[in-house]
Amino acid sequence: MEQKLERKLSPLNVWALALGSIIGWGAFVMPGNTFLPNAGPAGTAIAMGIAALIMISIAFNYNYMINKYPVAGGEFTYTEKSFGKIAGYICAWFLGLSYLAIVPLNATALALIGRNLFPAVFQWGELYTVEGYTIYAGEVLLAVVALVLFALISIRGISVAGKFQTVLALLLVGSVALLGVAALISDKATLTHMMPAFQSNAAGNINIGGIIAVIAVAPWAFVGFDSIPQASEEFNFSPKKTKIIMVLSIIFGGLLYVVLNTITAAVVPDGYANWSEYIAEFKSLEGISALPTFNAAEELLGIPGLIVLAVALFCAVLSGIVGFYMATSRLLYSVAREGILPAAFAKLHPKYNTPYVAILFIMIISLIAPWFGREVLGWVVDMSSIGAAIGYGFTSLATFATLQRCKEKSIGLRINAIIGALFSLAFVALLLSPASLGFGGLSMPARIALAVWVVLGIVFFFVAKKGKKV
Repeated sequence: MEQKLERKLSPLNVWALALGSIIGWGAFVMPGNTFLPNAGPAGTAIAMGIAALIMISIAFNYNYMINKYPVAGGEFTYTEKSFGKIAGYICAWFLGLSYLAIVPLNATALALIGRNLFPAVFQWGELYTVEGYTIYAGEVLLAVVALVLFALISIRGISVAGKFQTVLALLLVGSVALLGVAALISDKATLTHMMPAFQSNAAGNINIGGIIAVIAVAPWAFVGFDSIPQASEEFNFSPKKTKIIMVLSIIFGGLLYVVLNTITAAVVPDGYANWSEYIAEFKSLEGISALPTFNAAEELLGIPGLIVLAVALFCAVLSGIVGFYMATSRLLYSVAREGILPAAFAKLHPKYNTPYVAILFIMIISLIAPWFGREVLGWVVDMSSIGAAIGYGFTSLATFATLQRCKEKSIGLRINAIIGALFSLAFVALLLSPASLGFGGLSMPARIALAVWVVLGIVFFFVAKKGKKV
């Protein structure tokens, strides 16, 4: 009997899978280094609201394609069915980077949690420094243990991973909600601290470019809702329900970003009149004051506040590892099943029916990252936003092509497919725009990393083609 992926994921499991993939370490550090400096509290709320609406529009295209092709592979499958294997390969190559980079990103974030909340616990065995980031044997060991442990959990079956992910996602939402309620009733959080509502530019006007820069990170900020189609072959329910699941995961993700950012702006250390004064100096401070979101939690509830934030952060990081192990392995599994990657990636575990070779491959690649430090990994993650935007664009184009091919008369879906493709193109353009324009363009190291990935993709394509894989 032919082995198949098991249908054991409930709607709640899938929502948790998506939300846990959307919210990671970045949601807790971007208020201080990206959101507030660029847009301010109100500007960030507006930007994330717009970004969420754009993602929901794109999610409608995903929902249509999931119902047409309820199999693992997601964007790759839709592109390959609509435009052929070469287009499918291009989509999978960029999307694979976007997914794969987030696994080690979250694993190495565990070391940052240790540095910020449990100083010196894992900072032992100093090895060397890469781009100003000191590598410690203790932190490398922590990341290695996490990567191996969650690879084993992922291999044990989608049911185990799904239940674990659900617990993490509910704890994440509950912890952030608790901090939000604390901010509403505490006199530590004031509207005065939140002024000015928007960041200003050099001319003293609202920094529109900064708001656009926050919108530009949407492909990275919301990547994770698109893990849902990767798991569609393992649903124990009708794929028609994916529309509401995706919409809810995006809304919850957007709300968590905004709540964490707003709390950070509303609560500042003594001696600062507002968030603007504090954010301008926080990088030169020490201890919790150098971590705006952490400082806010401690100011609100003291040590218990830091514990609540630590729980939320820990759940966000671990759920990101689990979610992207699943998404990346199902993508590799699907591509291998079409004969583009080696057949080993399509092998399922004889007992657990999971693509264990693909999971082990992801683990091995991810185990390299802790040795290079967060700065170098950050370059890869920054340019991986391009991969997410390309995946969104291909899915939107595939939706339009499928509607045409099937001669369906839904004008609304056609228009939405075109809008999704245009937004995806706009995201790519913003990410590739010169940094001097202030729209959140990629740094030079990230652009070099992207160029290297493109060259590797071309080389791999011709090697695979010679071997008659493509």
